Amino acid sequence: MTKSAAKRRVLTVVMDGVGVSPVTYGNAVAHAHTPNMQWLRGAAGYLELAAHGKAVGLPSDSDIGNSEVGHNALGAGRVFDQGAKLVQHAIDSGSMFSGDTWREIIQRVAGDGGTAGNSAHGKTLHFIGLLSDGNVHSHENHLYAMLRQAKKDSVRRVRIHVLLDGRDVGQKTAEVYVERLERILTELNSSDFDVRVASGGGRMVITMDRYEADWSMVESGWKTHVLGMGPVYPSLSAAIAEFRKDPALTDQYLPAFVISKSSSDHGPCGTIESGDAVIFFNFRGDRAIEISRAFIEDNFSAFDRGRRPDVFYAGMTQYDGDLKIPPRYLVKPPVIDNTLGELLASQGIRQFACSETQKFGHVTYFWNGNRSGYFDRKIEEYVEIPSDNIRFELKPWMKAAEICDETVSRMHSGAFDFGRINFANGDMVGHTGDFDAAVEAVATVDLMLGRLIDAAKKSDVILLITADHGNADEMFDAPPPKDGSDPYPYLPIANRPRPKTSHTLSAVPLFVFDPKGIVKMRTDIAKPGLANLANTTLSLMGLPQQAGFMPGLV
Repeated sequence: MTKSAAKRRVLTVVMDGVGVSPVTYGNAVAHAHTPNMQWLRGAAGYLELAAHGKAVGLPSDSDIGNSEVGHNALGAGRVFDQGAKLVQHAIDSGSMFSGDTWREIIQRVAGDGGTAGNSAHGKTLHFIGLLSDGNVHSHENHLYAMLRQAKKDSVRRVRIHVLLDGRDVGQKTAEVYVERLERILTELNSSDFDVRVASGGGRMVITMDRYEADWSMVESGWKTHVLGMGPVYPSLSAAIAEFRKDPALTDQYLPAFVISKSSSDHGPCGTIESGDAVIFFNFRGDRAIEISRAFIEDNFSAFDRGRRPDVFYAGMTQYDGDLKIPPRYLVKPPVIDNTLGELLASQGIRQFACSETQKFGHVTYFWNGNRSGYFDRKIEEYVEIPSDNIRFELKPWMKAAEICDETVSRMHSGAFDFGRINFANGDMVGHTGDFDAAVEAVATVDLMLGRLIDAAKKSDVILLITADHGNADEMFDAPPPKDGSDPYPYLPIANRPRPKTSHTLSAVPLFVFDPKGIVKMRTDIAKPGLANLANTTLSLMGLPQQAGFMPGLV
C-alpha cells in the first residue's frame, strides 16, 4: 500500500443538533450528564462556530441552520448560496417562470391559454410540499408566488397537497399556515381559476421519508395525493379541527386526509391523473427524493403504485444531481465542486464515513457536495447503520453505540486517515419536543465521546468534535422566567411550556482534541463557521491548506 501523504489521522465527529446556549431553561444540552464535554473544555482547543444564516449560505442571519447546509459547509470548506436563497432569487428575478420547465408545465396544463382545450381534458397543475415558513425544506411564499403566476399564465385548475410541519416551526401551528393559505386561495379563486387543497397529512406520517428509512410513508402519500384514498373532510380547516380533538397529536404526526368535492359529493376533489403536471415545491433534497422516484421511475419496486398516471413531474430543484432526480426542475441547485472529500481522494488519502440511516446521507451525499457515490471506492469506506423504525423519543440512544463500535474498531486498526461520523440523537430526538428524551439523547452522545477520546489516546487520532446546527439546546417555546429560575426537572410535564421542535440560531461547539497536547486555536478570525473546518482538517493532518477554502482555525 502506498504510504499516505497525511502526517496525522483525524476524525470529525458531528453531534447533530447540539448547540451552545448560555440559557439553561429548556436546554437539554445543559441539563444532560456530559462529563466528557466538560472535560474537553479544558483538555482540548475550543471555539464556538456559526452554523446558521449567512454562515451556511442562507438568506439572512434570522434563518435557522439545518443538517444539509451544515454538512455542505463542513465538506465544501466554502459557503454556497443554498435552497431558500436560490429559490427566492429565481422568483424575484423571474428566471423561474421564464425557464424551460415552467414553460413546459404551462404548455401542458394550460395548452391553448386556458380555453376549452384545458377544461375539456381536465388538466390540473398539482403542488405537493411542506406548508411552512420554517425555510428549511420549503417556504409558503414560494408556493404563493407560483399560484399567482399560474393564474397569470392561464392555468385554470390547481390542486394543492399540503404536508403539515410542526417540526421546523411550532408543534401545533398548522392553523396559522392554513389561515394564510386559505386567504390566498380566496384571493385567487375566480370563474376561470379553480384552486383548492386536495389532500394532506403530517410530514412524519406521509410522503417525506428519507434515506429509505420507511417507504410506507411514501406509499401512504402516494395513495393520498395521487389516488385520493383516505379519510375525507369537507375542507382543510375541518380536517385540522378534527385532529385537534386529540391533544397529544402534533402537526408533524397528523394523519393523512383527503378533501371532498362538495358537501353532497364526498369523492376526492383532486386526484392526480394522466395529462396533469406535478410540482414538488420543497427545495431541500433529502425528504423529496423518494416521492420523486415514485413519480418518475418506470422500474419502481418500493411499493405497488397501482394506477400510475402519466404526468409531467418537476422538483423545485434537482434533489440528487448524480442520479438526476428528478430530471426536470425549476431552480438549478448550487454547484459544489472540489470538496474536502474529493481533494483527499485525489491524493490517495483513505477516508471513512459512518452514521445511521437518518443521517447517513449527510456524511456522504451532502458532505461530498450533493454528490452520490464514492470518489475512489478503493480508498473510501462508507458504513450505514440501519435506523430503528420507531419514534425517536422512545429510544433516544438510537444507534450511537453501533456507530461508535464501527468507528473505534477502525481507529485501532488504522483503517482511515480521515474519518467523519454523525450522531443523530440531539437532532432527531430534539425534533420530537420531548425534553426528557432529549436530555438522555445528549447524554448518550457524551458517553460515546468518552469512548472516542479513549480510542484517540490509544490510536493517536485527532478528534475534531462539532455540530451542524442547534436543536436540543432550546426545547421550550417560551422565554425563561423573569426571575431567572430554572425549574426543570422538578416542574411536572403537564405544567411545562409548549415544546419547541425546530432548530435554533445557537452557535455550535468545536473541540479539537489532540492526544499529543492541547491544540492552539486561532482567535483572529471574525465569526468562524462550519466552512472553516475543511482547512482546519488539512492543517491537523499536516497537509497544505486549500486555496479558496475558508481559513483553518488552528
